[in-house]
Amino acid sequence: MTSFSLPGFDLAPFVAATLAEDLGVGWPGGGHDVTAESVIPPEARFAGIMVSRDAIIVAGLPIAAAFFRHLDPAITIELIAQDGDRIAAGAPLMRLSGQARALLTAERCALNTVQHLSGIATLTRAYVDAMGESGGDTGAVLLDTRKTIPGLRHLEKYAIRMGGAQNHRMGLWDAAMIKDNHVAVAGGVGEAVRRARAAGIERIICEVDRLDQIEPALAAGANHLLLDNMDPPTLRQAVALVAGRCVTEASGGVRLDTIGAIAASGVNYVSVGRLTQSAPAADIGLDFSVL
Repeated sequence: MTSFSLPGFDLAPFVAATLAEDLGVGWPGGGHDVTAESVIPPEARFAGIMVSRDAIIVAGLPIAAAFFRHLDPAITIELIAQDGDRIAAGAPLMRLSGQARALLTAERCALNTVQHLSGIATLTRAYVDAMGESGGDTGAVLLDTRKTIPGLRHLEKYAIRMGGAQNHRMGLWDAAMIKDNHVAVAGGVGEAVRRARAAGIERIICEVDRLDQIEPALAAGANHLLLDNMDPPTLRQAVALVAGRCVTEASGGVRLDTIGAIAASGVNYVSVGRLTQSAPAADIGLDFSVL
């Protein structure tokens, strides 16, 4: 289908299931594109060009191409841009030509995907750029969160990387993240971390929202502190208390207008849930002409 691949993500079933949803497979009378079949002759051929109407960071073009190839294996596709590219408004992304019915049927699934992922990548790059606007390069790294649309996590976290940030945990399996509810049940920050360490977990992230929680978490073996909803002066105090004994992450309520000061506090990471939770879709269109 295409050379695009991501660990933990299977492109072919995703494409097939997404198209099946749009085609109404399983619904009475479903399973086909009634508009294309009734209006477009089976022998008709189209040429098309995908264009971004916004200045964006591109993400998802190979996935969009896979939708078209699924319905027309003989289609001709030229990717003009590459994922991760920063492009101007009006720039072309993709040229394609093939069976008209197939192109029209796949169009919305392809556009939905590239619009959503490019929107995430574009917002991510805006946050990356804003991190350095207060006093230059802080050395802090932008992270995403697990606030993703169910079923789309691998793709959304891929878009985050295309935007220039890094991924936090991929899920519940690759690190322990001890938050306030875990602490409440365990009876304290130190006890919660101790239990995770006793279970043999190597990567232990512990959320703290008060400075007096830092020392118990570190003493028990936390190797990553999530400093929750602290303002920049408090973050600087927290970083000083940690004194390089583990990595630090600022999280909670981070906005474009505050991330520069937060990053300048000395933390190693800043995580932002709205990168995936609230990114607006990029305005990308696809225009066809008859061959």
